[in-house]
Amino acid sequence: MDDTRLIQRNPTRSVKIGSITIGDGNPIAVQSMTATHTQNIDATVEQVNAIAAAGADVVRIAVDSKKDADALAEIRKQTTANLSVDLQENYRLAEQVAPHVDKIRYNPGHLYHHERDKPWQEKVRFIAGIAADNDCAVRVGVNCGSVDPNKLEQYDEDDSISPMLDSAVEHCDFLDSLDFTRYCVSLKDSDPQKVIEINRRFADRRPDVPLHLGVTEAGIPPEGIIKTRIAFEQLISRGIGDTIRVSLTVPNNRKGEEIDAGRAILADIAAGRVRSVVDYGLPTLNIISCPSCSRVENQAFIELAQDVREMTRYAKDHALTIAVMGCRVNGPGETDDADLGLWCAPNFVNLKRGTEELGAFAYDEILGRLKQELDSLIEAQTTQA
Repeated sequence: MDDTRLIQRNPTRSVKIGSITIGDGNPIAVQSMTATHTQNIDATVEQVNAIAAAGADVVRIAVDSKKDADALAEIRKQTTANLSVDLQENYRLAEQVAPHVDKIRYNPGHLYHHERDKPWQEKVRFIAGIAADNDCAVRVGVNCGSVDPNKLEQYDEDDSISPMLDSAVEHCDFLDSLDFTRYCVSLKDSDPQKVIEINRRFADRRPDVPLHLGVTEAGIPPEGIIKTRIAFEQLISRGIGDTIRVSLTVPNNRKGEEIDAGRAILADIAAGRVRSVVDYGLPTLNIISCPSCSRVENQAFIELAQDVREMTRYAKDHALTIAVMGCRVNGPGETDDADLGLWCAPNFVNLKRGTEELGAFAYDEILGRLKQELDSLIEAQTTQA
């Protein structure tokens, strides 16, 4: 018997995703995402099948262009895995990719990047119609780094949870009004405590909607697994969560570790092997990094994240956050809340101090400049103390 059936669950409705069903007491599904470039069909098929062989229930692929969509059609022919597609910033690609996948994920915050004068409701109506016509589920993926700008304007800048929550509920209500209920929701942040809080609040307001859980930019193992475990233990042990992903910064050939980590966490929760008290607000250095995925334009990002961790060990007792992002999609927004942020382009790394952009540096120069800024922040902290 699947050990996740031992976990008491919230009574969410069922949502079919290819050969599996989430919600309504079904086993908690475990997902991952490819890190290859989608147009590299052979490499992507190999990784999809490897992740599926590791035990993934759903494998997500990013599609950012018509060429990506064309490649997806061929990928579909070479795998039996349940496929989800990330629409990125172009919602109209749904029409091209839907015939080849089992689930479509869109981000409400990204609906503003194309056809800006068109109401988001029309765009969601388009996505839902395409999904219904092609037997696809939908995920409404709300992310801390790319929140609906209209929602952000309604709240104090220190309140990052309420805009995300309102955006998710609003999209659920609109999908319901279209009589499209084959959807789930995800609400992700790099801070486990915020993930816990926002998912608890959403589950209170919409207990019927299945939730996909994850800590975005969790980072390198083992820290990335620990951060994710903190959130999952607190949520799943309360019946919240129908599908999960452990987002780790690992090389392409180790993506299966995300599945192993997810299964291990679920098994521990089912067996009652959880912490009774969790405190993630420790006054120590916090390094967050996004998972390796197909949006990463240079695999040197993974080595950079590891190098940043090693170089900054001397600062481990200082309450500072360093964010290492691998792409232009998540990088600019999701480094804003960090004391120091890096987001990687193919040939250079952008460095930020808070929201202030400090410039672009070559991969072999960035560590030295990062150390200068880190030392400056430590000196400021010491002076204030």
